[in-house]
Amino acid sequence: MIDIRPAQVADLQSIQQANIANLPENYVFKFILYHNISWPQGSFVATNSDNQIVGYVLGKMEDDEAENGKDNRLSAHITSIAVNREYRRQGLARRLLQQSLKSLRENYRAEAVSLHVRESNQAAFKLYRDGLGFEVKELTKSYYADGEDAYSMVKTLTD
Repeated sequence: MIDIRPAQVADLQSIQQANIANLPENYVFKFILYHNISWPQGSFVATNSDNQIVGYVLGKMEDDEAENGKDNRLSAHITSIAVNREYRRQGLARRLLQQSLKSLRENYRAEAVSLHVRESNQAAFKLYRDGLGFEVKELTKSYYADGEDAYSMVKTLTD
């Protein structure tokens, strides 16, 4: 059985390890700690029956007026999400995102949330668009360090 719960300081090293193992974009520990300290209700982990972290989501509020958009909505951002390969296709990414979006709305009054997804990651793109209702805002050229383009996506959050 997989449990979804808020990320805790004790989880941060395991979150970093999951990030390194599953994604080409890696974050230094200080960045993950900053997320946890600044927006403690935005990040969640998925744990297996042995209490090992098998997935995570890092969510945050935008701290810059320009990032909140021209319509002045309070905006959140999903910085990173990953699920270990052997736990994929079980709905964990969806559950992690749903929990983060709900918490960002309830705890920080977020009205919209954005994220980026690699153009080549069609499974994630379909989850975000078809499964969770994100819309493509634009295609950002060379967004990733390796030069791959990213879809910039946004979703309006409602009660």
